[in-house]
Amino acid sequence: MEEPGQLKRAVIDATAGAIAGGISRMVTSPLDVIKIRFQVQLEPTSSWALLRSNLSGTSKYTGMFQATRDIFREEGYPGFWRGNVPALLMVMPYTAIQFTVLRKLKTFASGSSKSEDHIQLSPYLSFVSGALAGCAATVGSYPFDLLRTILASQGEPKVYPTMRSAFVDIIRARGFRGLYSGLSPTLVEIIPYAGLQFGTFDTFKRWTLTWNRSRSSKSGLNGTEDGLSWFQLFLCGLAAGTCAKLVCHPLDVVKKRFQIEGLPRHPRYGARVEHRAYRNMFHALRQILQLEGWAGLYKGIVPSTVKSAPASAVTFVAHEYTSDWLKSKLT
Repeated sequence: MEEPGQLKRAVIDATAGAIAGGISRMVTSPLDVIKIRFQVQLEPTSSWALLRSNLSGTSKYTGMFQATRDIFREEGYPGFWRGNVPALLMVMPYTAIQFTVLRKLKTFASGSSKSEDHIQLSPYLSFVSGALAGCAATVGSYPFDLLRTILASQGEPKVYPTMRSAFVDIIRARGFRGLYSGLSPTLVEIIPYAGLQFGTFDTFKRWTLTWNRSRSSKSGLNGTEDGLSWFQLFLCGLAAGTCAKLVCHPLDVVKKRFQIEGLPRHPRYGARVEHRAYRNMFHALRQILQLEGWAGLYKGIVPSTVKSAPASAVTFVAHEYTSDWLKSKLT
């Protein structure tokens, strides 16, 4: 198939990225809500951590299944999609910007606009391209990420009944700079996360293509070695998302703390993060380690990994198939 022009290619990448991000977000929203509830909870999330912690008092959430049960009992099904509107407003432009910038960077690095040439880039160049694309997408969509975190973390009774009320209160309490609270740790997190996600995805794709070709040559088959099945794409995305999340989760916890510090929080959900509780990202890491131990940096790791791995897989599969479909229609 003939390669589309630059403008059409950008439209295809942006549209496919937005659709892929929206599908992935809708599917994995319940796990994201559970993850955020754990991350913004100052109290320990297990009895073992409680014994080792300097904090006292009971914890609202102590396990993934307990959190699921309590959210469903107290908030019903809508509770699992709390903050989903700002999340969609964040994810769709994020993935649109990310995939568009990513292709531009890979085209520049490889000297070719063809996808088959992009996959042959070295892991280092794939990492750098993914990291830079993630940074661009983060800056472009961050205020919606902030609103998503605040709405998803509040539970019932609501402190902010609507996205607009949360937005107005943030502006009043923090000013416009408040819409970018936690941006620094987010960028520090997104560089290794997006770099690892795209770098490992390309590596797994390359390995799988090599394995397909080897299997085809041994079987004497032709014509099936140049592409991946949707299931193979899904597995590559699953593995890439898992690797990236396990490495970068502590930085995600720090980001969430910055996003909600100083904002109202119902006592039913535990202590709130006080205004200016953390001077900077490194101070936040030290404070969490000191008060909550290593377990504090990995609060929400189970729902986070369970969510991020399939979210990454769904995003990559949806993007590949949507991109191919749009390409066939526009060229």
